[in-house]
Amino acid sequence: MNKLFDHLRRKKKTQPLTAPENIKTIPLNDRQIAEAFKAASVYQPAQLIHGCGQSTGKQREHNEDSLFAFSMTSGGEGTGFPVGLFIVADGMGGHQYGEVASSIATRVLAGFILKRFLPYIINPANNLDEPLQEIMRSAIDEVQRSVVQTAPGSGTTLTAALVFGQQMIIGHVGDSRAYAVYQDGRTDILTRDHSLVKRLEELGQISADEALSHPQRNVLYRAIGQGETLEADVFTAPFPQTGHLVLCSDGLWSVVSDDHIAKIIREAPTLHDACRDLVRAANDAGGPDNISVILVKSIG
Repeated sequence: MNKLFDHLRRKKKTQPLTAPENIKTIPLNDRQIAEAFKAASVYQPAQLIHGCGQSTGKQREHNEDSLFAFSMTSGGEGTGFPVGLFIVADGMGGHQYGEVASSIATRVLAGFILKRFLPYIINPANNLDEPLQEIMRSAIDEVQRSVVQTAPGSGTTLTAALVFGQQMIIGHVGDSRAYAVYQDGRTDILTRDHSLVKRLEELGQISADEALSHPQRNVLYRAIGQGETLEADVFTAPFPQTGHLVLCSDGLWSVVSDDHIAKIIREAPTLHDACRDLVRAANDAGGPDNISVILVKSIG
């Protein structure tokens, strides 16, 4: 053992290399650090991430809104594509079983679409029998029948987005909304409110500011469960690759401005934080209605 210690003591000690005199190091600035993180944050395959937020609000006794959020990725690196289904339904206040109607709407729509769509995702050899827009339209028709049969006299809004790769199919009835919100603060309202005040605004009889405080702003002329027939808005739109898809009930957008919504999303560190802050902003504005929001972002 002593011989071993003597041998170790006699071994040469290593010396650190001397840096060339003409090389200097400086700290990275904020822009360089952000670019480094951005370059490292490449996700393969592409995928969807989402967050949800909900509150009864400050002036309602119970929540008549319903949410549904589902996402998955099919394929592998270089060939994968994201798939998602996101739904917001706002049971109509003042009608019997509004919360039942919104729950039926989300469950029936999700079940109908996923039953038709998942076999194709699992095995693309299983061709879809009909275009995605027709699947969405048929699903909303099924929702209408289910609500009328199960909860007669009730009603609900319904705004849904089926995301497939870089495209999405929007199905919409009522005055919940879908937005595309971009990092530079731009907001595009993708859906059209089926409300009396929105129609008056479109006809030029009232201004946008007057619509926000109009005494009949909650009156809808089109909703799930109301009337024998239903004409839903169904259309295709590109997914906001450089921003967020936002689905929300009027408990959010009617009291929080579009610019403020975009600011909250832009400044929040995560989607879950953004959803929490959006709900908080609506409650800080008085929380006159139930509040529901889904945020979706594509990464990769």
